[in-house]
Amino acid sequence: MEIIVANESHFKYAQIISDTITESAKVRGTGIAQRTPEYIIKRLENANAVIALDGEKFAGFCYIEVWGNKNFVANSGLIVHPDYRKQGLAKQIKKAIFELSKQKFPDAKIFGITTGLAVMKMNYELGYKPVTFSELTDDPEFWKGCQTCKNFDILTRTERNMCLCTGMLYNPNTSKTESKTEPKRLNGKAFQRLKRIKENLFLKKKAK
Repeated sequence: MEIIVANESHFKYAQIISDTITESAKVRGTGIAQRTPEYIIKRLENANAVIALDGEKFAGFCYIEVWGNKNFVANSGLIVHPDYRKQGLAKQIKKAIFELSKQKFPDAKIFGITTGLAVMKMNYELGYKPVTFSELTDDPEFWKGCQTCKNFDILTRTERNMCLCTGMLYNPNTSKTESKTEPKRLNGKAFQRLKRIKENLFLKKKAK
């Protein structure tokens, strides 16, 4: 298995990456923004992505999006092909794209929004912290990308203040002052409780 910075030679994988993201959304039944092959290609051509390959076979992917004049970057579209799941590959890809983000954009805040506890755990171990949406980028183009998510109506009716997703942020300036010797532990029960509260709150309102 090889995890490398993607480039134009990987355009041939754009369709399967897009299809894998779409199928994952159907299986999870949770919010996940869909991405077209054309959208994926743009991330490949500027080397703002990593791809996992098993020989010539696609195994996983994640890309970087740049927002707010490079003040914010997001690690998005983390996906692992069904044939390679439950092997720890997602965590390796997440770490690789995180390191690439810090290398290319050392002063930027790295953020993401997700409903998945596994992704929250990976983010937390890398140094991310849960934050309100107001602490993330206010670039409308980023939030426009949520339109293909089935929970987009929640985001709009709360005036983009909250959704079923949890916002997480890595601030390089804050992280430099914190001790690197303290192990990071995620309170998974707390995140699960937060997720249930959000689901009950928004889904009940929607049913009325």
